[in-house]
Amino acid sequence: MRFIAQTSSNGVLERDFVVGEVTGVLWSPVSGPDHAPLVLMGHGGGLHKKTPGLMARARDTVTRWGFTVVAIDAPGHGDRPRTAEDEQARADLQQALAAGETERFESISVRYSASLAERAVPEWQATLDALQDLPEIGTEAPIGYGGGMSLGTAIGIPLTAVEPRITAAIFGGGFFAHQALIEAARRITVPVQFLLPWDEEYVDRGTVLALFDAFSSKDKTLLANPGTHRRMRWVGVDDEFLVRHLDPAGTSAA
Repeated sequence: MRFIAQTSSNGVLERDFVVGEVTGVLWSPVSGPDHAPLVLMGHGGGLHKKTPGLMARARDTVTRWGFTVVAIDAPGHGDRPRTAEDEQARADLQQALAAGETERFESISVRYSASLAERAVPEWQATLDALQDLPEIGTEAPIGYGGGMSLGTAIGIPLTAVEPRITAAIFGGGFFAHQALIEAARRITVPVQFLLPWDEEYVDRGTVLALFDAFSSKDKTLLANPGTHRRMRWVGVDDEFLVRHLDPAGTSAA
């Protein structure tokens, strides 16, 4: 892990880093105990690690709970170059959307998100390895997945399914719940909170409900609000979900 930039404001230290070809950002308290819980945050499709909504959630998590938060750019997103596959998939998605070809749009979305997840999961694991080499994080810090709509969850579910270091996860809708994701969900047993936008334009709500049903977690909660994942005012979110599972004693906030 190589840190390439650093700023500090309102008690939050923000450090940009690179791990191999992966670009990321780490938010942490300016001062506080070592080994505080670490929250992984994913961004939505077509966005980047410093999209305003993600940054707001990250800073709130740091200041309210004393946690550390990390986000990385998905392949072909943010500060990372796009491959020929990335460029073609984006062009095909725009073309299908403009032509109103919903089945083709779904097929391309499923294929591309699966490819992104296949590339991103080992990148997240390599990032975790590098973070655990930092003395202030180490192997003692509990780790949770803090979610992200659409692509953030399309990557987060297969990551959580294979990564034993993640002990609780928040996921969100806004994507096509294909069979491979459902199979990955069946391997997840950690506590899960799932946020479902009820009125997605293209996604069949029934497939997302089937995905939620597939989680093998004994502790899982579904929260649905009207609206799409891009236009949503969330009400009733369990804001202390990760706190209860990662830091039940409240030692980080203290």
